[in-house]
Amino acid sequence: MLAATLVCGSTAVLTSCSNNNDNSAPTPPEEPGAPDYSKEACWWKIPKITKEFDTFYIYSTIYFGANEGDPDYATLDNREMLDGIKVEHAIKSSVFEESTNLFIPLYRQSSLKHAAVAFEKDGNIDNALIGTPYGDITAALDYYFENYNQGRPFVIAGHSQGAAILRLVLKKYFKEHPDRYKRMVAAYAIGYSITKEDLEANPHMKFATGETDTGVIISWHAEGPKNVEANLPLPNLIIGKDGVCINPLNWSRDETYAPASMNLGSIVLDEKTGKTEIRDIEGDAKVDLARGTVITNAKAEPNEMVEFAGPQSYHQDDYSIFYNNIKANVAKRIAAYKESN
Repeated sequence: MLAATLVCGSTAVLTSCSNNNDNSAPTPPEEPGAPDYSKEACWWKIPKITKEFDTFYIYSTIYFGANEGDPDYATLDNREMLDGIKVEHAIKSSVFEESTNLFIPLYRQSSLKHAAVAFEKDGNIDNALIGTPYGDITAALDYYFENYNQGRPFVIAGHSQGAAILRLVLKKYFKEHPDRYKRMVAAYAIGYSITKEDLEANPHMKFATGETDTGVIISWHAEGPKNVEANLPLPNLIIGKDGVCINPLNWSRDETYAPASMNLGSIVLDEKTGKTEIRDIEGDAKVDLARGTVITNAKAEPNEMVEFAGPQSYHQDDYSIFYNNIKANVAKRIAAYKESN
């Protein structure tokens, strides 16, 4: 968790459950509070069903909650969060739309401040998530499976806080719902560590070993060489101790270097116009087994919040640097799932 994602400057009127299925103006909810997922307004995106596979996506930390008196959890009408979901869709979750029907529920996420307090107290952020955020997401999953999924195989994905919640979903929710779990093509838990301890304690959780295995977890955190040189202590808010990751270019878990020539294209957002384009930003990749991260020399601006992310964190760019490779990988894993089923 948990560097907040980029936030655009929308002037739209945003309300508690703001539906954005067609990028139109949000729809006011009948009442604030916990989301009622039977109402379309409590989903940021409900797609038209045109594909054989779905994606259920959990967005990253957008709400800071840094001011005195700010609540620990974002309300569903929080402008900072709702504006940020639109940006996140442009540069992250849209990667799944070519191959799948993309569902994005709204949920009351933890503030960055509240997660940091939980980490300082417990050495992890689980206690900031296991109540309200996890409860909202599991309620959304229940409604999705019972009303929208119609038995289709699915991808589940998230970034940062979304990936941290996904980790809990994999550990708890899918252990309780093996009938649903068996239809999972893959879980893209990017930007939050899946650790060796997680995998050892939960034998039903399998980490990817290549680019086409299915029913597996895919995870990494991107950073530059300066973070390695700084030798930041682990764990921190973003990277867990003994984290497991995979290289998003050569799909190897060892330290085999993948040159930028293997990168199929990074997505870049113009914050002024809101438009995106695919560019070559020299995004190479190499797994660092000691840190449990992917090291890249991509020509991108390091993220802020150096105090816990390090001097050269690319946390906000975990998806965007490797955008077209992720898109291609989703298609490959779906093809492999079809063949094996």
